[in-house]
Amino acid sequence: MVNRIDEKLLTATVIDMEWERVHLHLYVKVDVHDASLDIENSPLAFYLVNKSSILCPAKCKILGREGDVYHLHLNVTNNGENWCIPSGKYMIEVVQNETALADCEMGKDLVLKTDEHSRNFLYSARRFAYTVSFSVEEGGDSLPFEMSTLVSEKVPLEYQMRTRMRDMINPIMLLRNTWLSKRNMIRAAYQFLCFVNKPKRKKTILFMTEQSEKIASNLKAVSDRMFERNMDKDFTILFSARAASEKEQSALSWFDMVYKLSKSGTVILDDHAPCLDWLKLVDDTKVIQLWHAGAGFKSSGYSRWGHIGGPNAVSCHRQYSFGIAGSKNIAHFFSEVWGMNDEQVLATGMPRMDEYLNPEYREKKTREIYEKYPFCQGKKVILFAPTYRGRGKRDAHYPYELIDFDGLYDLCGDEYVVLFKMHPWVRAKVPIAKKHKDKFADVGNFPNINDLFYITELLITDYSSNIFEYSLMKKPMLFFAFDKIQYSFSRGFHRPYEESAPGKVCYEFGEVLEAIRTEDFEVEKVQQYVDHHFDYIDTGASDRVIDWLILGNLPEDAAKELRRVKEENDYRNSLDFTFGGLRLPKKLQTGEQEG
Repeated sequence: MVNRIDEKLLTATVIDMEWERVHLHLYVKVDVHDASLDIENSPLAFYLVNKSSILCPAKCKILGREGDVYHLHLNVTNNGENWCIPSGKYMIEVVQNETALADCEMGKDLVLKTDEHSRNFLYSARRFAYTVSFSVEEGGDSLPFEMSTLVSEKVPLEYQMRTRMRDMINPIMLLRNTWLSKRNMIRAAYQFLCFVNKPKRKKTILFMTEQSEKIASNLKAVSDRMFERNMDKDFTILFSARAASEKEQSALSWFDMVYKLSKSGTVILDDHAPCLDWLKLVDDTKVIQLWHAGAGFKSSGYSRWGHIGGPNAVSCHRQYSFGIAGSKNIAHFFSEVWGMNDEQVLATGMPRMDEYLNPEYREKKTREIYEKYPFCQGKKVILFAPTYRGRGKRDAHYPYELIDFDGLYDLCGDEYVVLFKMHPWVRAKVPIAKKHKDKFADVGNFPNINDLFYITELLITDYSSNIFEYSLMKKPMLFFAFDKIQYSFSRGFHRPYEESAPGKVCYEFGEVLEAIRTEDFEVEKVQQYVDHHFDYIDTGASDRVIDWLILGNLPEDAAKELRRVKEENDYRNSLDFTFGGLRLPKKLQTGEQEG
């Protein structure tokens, strides 16, 4: 790295900044002072460099440029290698062809607003905070831009000291908290079994869920397809289905799961697996995430970092090799959720859609549904299917008091009937009065909501991902979003709710009834949604998952992008940000310690 910073060939000034969830956007004005400096044909690069260690953990992406203003982007939960930007104090260096040209400075109008742009992302039951703050280096004539990141524990010092003293003077407690803890015993067992089972891993595939006691949805679709293709002759296919996220598991259950993990070179999930938040898999294990929700609609994972229920800085998501999405247009929503690179999310489509789009299956299920619910025959079916409210499975509920059952019943007349399919986590039954039972039914126990879409004429939902599958029916939807502000704060959305909802949004139940009465569904949004969310509308998603991700036969364009990302990371890590290249901060040059 050649250092030409002191020649003042150009200056770079951060003139504005803003946050979009975990994304930091910086707007940098570049003024070229030397006519011989060609930045059009030799583009500039912007690197985040630690002021103390002179290490470079991230490169700023250039999202756009208008004249002399560059729009830069940093995802603080993903530095390009699927890790948070480490704790440290950083400057942004402007580089051209391995020549350092400038340190970014802070615009004068921005200096007094730095506190407004600082962020605290709380995680781990709000006991820890990942803080991002901004300042300028003091003691000089200019205003060098500084960004600091810090991980801190939200524990009173006196409590921390008492806890440590207690453990130091109690050897039994010390042993329990270190070597004999349940998690450490599981880790040790896993490492030992990995050593024993290493020869078997390459040809063993594990389908795993920690959310349910049965293999279903995308996991079932892919595993069934593997058996249909006789792949069980070449691979050992294992299954682990536990409701460990909700129920305490026995020692035998843990051993069974850990044993299967240790044998498996490929682990396939379709949801968050809490045990993998703290159990690090060996490096030769590939983890594929077939996320159960296809809509890319509401925030989860690192999209809601800092909110209650968000992940830790190190979590299960950090172990994924690949994830899937319905289209390239929405792949970046899922990569944000998992704290991984966009290029690791492939638009295979949702495997469970293979069965859903099969005409023979549709005909069979339609017949079965009418046999089970004969009062739907000859009627227009309204399916009321919202998501749950609450933090999770244990307190999931829905405010039934907001539904005007009498008004909805009267509206049905001889034309409509209503099926209520609440989220599986909502235990309370729908309070259907006896006088309404000829037109209303609680179908909460019906196993697969997608099958109900075949007979549905109107879906009423809110923030649920069920809109993804239903959109392919090309039928209208209504959105009853009575708590949009609260939900947006606690869960958040990837994009403006009204713009992305493929139907009319209502905030009071009276508006829902009026929309049905006047058939005001804004149905034109449905086709727009389908065009944006689906690269494939076929029955080949399971095969694409198998061929691309399990067997490793990636499409050439996807393989090329993954190689490019690896090469960029390798190149960044190879850059020499030392005194021999870039200058050290003034305080380090004079031997003064950073405070």
